[in-house]
Amino acid sequence: MQKYFISFGLVLCYLITSFGQSALINIDENWKFHLGSSSDPSKDFNYGIGNVFWKTMSDRGTAIDLKFDDSDWRNLDLPHDWVVELPFVNSENPDVAGHGYKPVGGLFPETSIGWYRKKFNLEATDSVYQHFLRFDGVFRDADFWVNGFYMGNNKSGYIGISFDITDFLNYGGENIIVVRVDATQYEGWFYEGAGIYRHVWHRKTPKIHIAEDGIFNYTRVSANGARIFSEIEVENSSLKSEKIAVQIHFLDRNGQKLASSPKNKLEIQAKQIGLVKQELTIKNPRLWTLEDPYLYRIVIELSQNGKLIDKCIHRLGIRTIDIQPNGVFLNGEHIKLKGTNNHQDHAGVGSALPDYLQYFRVKRLKEMGSNSYRTSHNPPTPELLDACDSLGMLVLDETRLLNSSKEYLDQFRRLLKRDRSRTSVFMWSIGNEEFWIQTTPYGKRIGETMLAMQREMDPTRISVYASDVPQRGYMPNIYSGVLEVIPVRGFNYREDAVESHHKTKPFMPIIGTEMGSTVTTRGIYATDSVNCYLPDKDLTAPWWASTAEKWWPMAAENDYWLGGYIWTGFDYRGEPTPFQWPNINSHFGVMDVCGFPKNLYYYYKSWWSDQDVIHVLPHWNWQPGQQVNVWVFSNADKVELFINGKSQGIKDMPVNRHLEWNVTFEPGVLKAIGYKDGKSFSSIRETSGKTAGTNTYSYKTTMLADGKDATVINITAVDNQNREVPDADNLLHFKVIGDAKILGVGNGDPSCHEADVCLDGNWKRSLFSGKCQVILQAGKNPGTVILEVTGEGLWKSSAEIFTIAPAEKKMSANHDQGKKQKMTKPEIGKIIGADISFLPELEANGIRFSDKGIEKDALEILKDHGFNYIRLRIFNDPAQPKGYSPEKGFCDLEHTLAMAKRIKAAGMKLLLDFHYSDYWADPGKQFKPDAWKDLNMEELQDSVYQFTKRVISNLKAQGTAPDMVQIGNEINHGMLWPEGHIANPDGLARLFNAGSKAVLEVEPATIIMLHIALGGQNEESVEFIEQMMERGVDFDVLGQSYYPQWHGSLEDLQNNLHDLLSRFGKEIILVEYSARKEEVHDIIFNLPEGKGKGTFIWEPLSTWDSIFDRKGQSNEKILIYDEITKRHMEK
Repeated sequence: MQKYFISFGLVLCYLITSFGQSALINIDENWKFHLGSSSDPSKDFNYGIGNVFWKTMSDRGTAIDLKFDDSDWRNLDLPHDWVVELPFVNSENPDVAGHGYKPVGGLFPETSIGWYRKKFNLEATDSVYQHFLRFDGVFRDADFWVNGFYMGNNKSGYIGISFDITDFLNYGGENIIVVRVDATQYEGWFYEGAGIYRHVWHRKTPKIHIAEDGIFNYTRVSANGARIFSEIEVENSSLKSEKIAVQIHFLDRNGQKLASSPKNKLEIQAKQIGLVKQELTIKNPRLWTLEDPYLYRIVIELSQNGKLIDKCIHRLGIRTIDIQPNGVFLNGEHIKLKGTNNHQDHAGVGSALPDYLQYFRVKRLKEMGSNSYRTSHNPPTPELLDACDSLGMLVLDETRLLNSSKEYLDQFRRLLKRDRSRTSVFMWSIGNEEFWIQTTPYGKRIGETMLAMQREMDPTRISVYASDVPQRGYMPNIYSGVLEVIPVRGFNYREDAVESHHKTKPFMPIIGTEMGSTVTTRGIYATDSVNCYLPDKDLTAPWWASTAEKWWPMAAENDYWLGGYIWTGFDYRGEPTPFQWPNINSHFGVMDVCGFPKNLYYYYKSWWSDQDVIHVLPHWNWQPGQQVNVWVFSNADKVELFINGKSQGIKDMPVNRHLEWNVTFEPGVLKAIGYKDGKSFSSIRETSGKTAGTNTYSYKTTMLADGKDATVINITAVDNQNREVPDADNLLHFKVIGDAKILGVGNGDPSCHEADVCLDGNWKRSLFSGKCQVILQAGKNPGTVILEVTGEGLWKSSAEIFTIAPAEKKMSANHDQGKKQKMTKPEIGKIIGADISFLPELEANGIRFSDKGIEKDALEILKDHGFNYIRLRIFNDPAQPKGYSPEKGFCDLEHTLAMAKRIKAAGMKLLLDFHYSDYWADPGKQFKPDAWKDLNMEELQDSVYQFTKRVISNLKAQGTAPDMVQIGNEINHGMLWPEGHIANPDGLARLFNAGSKAVLEVEPATIIMLHIALGGQNEESVEFIEQMMERGVDFDVLGQSYYPQWHGSLEDLQNNLHDLLSRFGKEIILVEYSARKEEVHDIIFNLPEGKGKGTFIWEPLSTWDSIFDRKGQSNEKILIYDEITKRHMEK
């Protein structure tokens, strides 16, 4: 997971001393780019006219020439896919259709060649080092030059390549890298993009150093512990033999050393590579699992004459994998493979995914319940494997072709060497659907050669081959060719033949390497042959494939199925089955190309995940009297369907299936309630009006200001009551304020021809089925970034993101973490709470409250409807001219004392919310009180302590001590800026601890809450909590805010809370919400182990979605709480 404070990749090779340095330097920035031509050399910068190979540096007049003027070339940063920027073209050529109707390939000579140039400088002192240039991925057939010297060619568009460029550099001056990329030939039959679409690195090392991809780490686990094995290749690039020593250290995730090996000494001859083997033993290891993907650090140190000269850090999980005919066993535990196939393609960016998108996509799959990822059909980018290592996703790592020629065997060798230390990689795939050779003697010999290489380079894993056999009447149970020698049989479709294959070969493991392939279009419920849309139900599959409900029950109910991989997790450009133009991308995904779930996503989530799932479809915008076929996906025992509160019947949920009702539409609310193990949970669809605006939700509210970090921003159409509009297609415009840029846009429409990349800077995209997406990348200047979203006749919405410098800060020893109380805190019972801090102000303005026509105290009315806890906010001096309540001082200590008496008199509990400000405090503003504005850190810390202690002491003195206290309000961006800004986590921790210490000194039994406003932002929630806990912040309960316009969908909320509970074990309260009242209570009260304690609705007396009207009369929404109380509080 990418950190806000520091980012770790798989390998870190870094500066050690002032001499003998090793550094891995990313050089993605400041490249020049221009299209060339495959047919006209004059448009290809004279490449092909001049003979550039007859003499070294015989490149005058070409783009390779050091003096070439590239001033009119485009400036850009990598990764870069130029194809995603090109317009769509209608072509009858099937390869063009398969590649998404983009003008790339042999038919398009003007847009299939790309040139890249980069200049960089070196110091004269750099001449003592060895220098390597590494390209992680270039599509495809790329030629490379450094300072006019030809380095070589890489045919593969997927596996990286490295060059030793030491002899060709200009030390003390300028250097130029030139790359010519030739995408006139395809490799796949799907969208592949073109360009330098992965990272580029400059590696600087001593003359003797750890070799490129020269470390192979693996583990063996026993009852007594784990053995760690490390095989290290050391390369001597000097002209004389050298003596060196190699030592490894094993560290936990926090950097604490657990074990070290002896120094292994050896002598390596000039220009040779030596191999060192090391071994460590670890007791009681924390195993890497799908639920807890714990990664240790293994540090490899290379020294000479007692001096450290090179050092690398690998992340390594300790785990075992065992593949048997009856299943996959991870650490001895049986798991069913619940996998997806995926291409490296996403809306807006094509194949050039920023690193964050790898995490985003893997996380979306994990949230569905998927546990394995097949890299169809090529070596993946290293950052995808970073995400799978970190998030707990098993990887089936696939090479491009079943071919043992020198070229393809070398590609496979590079893949094995690069990825064999990856914890997530559990199996190799040596090929896919090689129809013409797979059952022939060619296939057998090729397979044997590739398998021999795999076993030699990685004896810890085995391989599969993904087979479909069309040339013999589509009879899959053929055992000739590669199928004779492969240890694991992969079935692409043909699910009906798996059973007979097992009977014939009962000791051969079987995986459904491609299964399913239901074709659907998100949000569409009728086939539309003009626009090329298909119903968003599990109804239609190509003739060779099957629906989800056909294949998955077979896999789930039979142990001889190790599991299977859906084709596919995400839609992708190209392969527009079953249509052609204007359809430009696939329909296979359970998510669209943006990652918006289709309905089928919830079928798999119901049977793959351990969450309570219920999902009702379709949307609820139809014509009165229209007959509607309603589906429900759920893992409940029974499901009951309601229309406007009227039951349509209750049905038993069949395992691995779905339920249906045929009903008559009437406007209002369609609701499905699932019942399971004494719990109930619901899914609701509401009839909406016309689009009035949008909700703009960023998956991150904090990014690194490193020029690389990115976030996904989803935009959803809503009506004037904030209900989603499922068929909205409004055109939206996007504007960025601050140091960030839009990388691309998308909407998931498989027939949309709008630009994903708006090169003119006029960023826009229409909604499709009510949604669209923006990919935003941070700049390098810390500050605030705002994405504004506008549309004709719509209100403006925005997403605000804080960008901070990428620096890790450690808490110094003298930071006061507060006095740790050992006493047992009171149990937190179930809570239905409300923040009614506006009440004194409303009453002062003459408002009186009533329920069913009877005037009562607002507290009494709330209590009558199940509320049992009240939240009050308190400001330092709200009567200040710029305060929350100028002159009147509402929500100051005096008003709080009065309200506390009323709350306790009503028999309710009190949560006190310290804002530590004279004004509102939230993620966008955390202003210091006027009286504290000139204080330094120590004075500020003391002021927090003194103010908090005074407030709690006064409340206790009158017998109304709060039962729970939150130190700061929505502090995920910090509090008391700038000292407590999130960019200074040490300062934030100190201020929190000062407030906590004061509370506990006065009333040790008080529950302490940490409150953040990240209801759906899981990665950021995890990162923030980890950073605070590492700095000594102690709290009893986690409070989250959830507003759909800022915090995502209900599913995002549910996924986040489940993950936080599993990671930290803290009880959770939804301490602010307003909309989706019934569903949020279902989510919070159905969290595992009863640790979802309850909710606090924010200001239900007078604000949006309130349960009273403007005159103080209760409305129909208050009745929702009667139902919530009945379902969740009266058990």
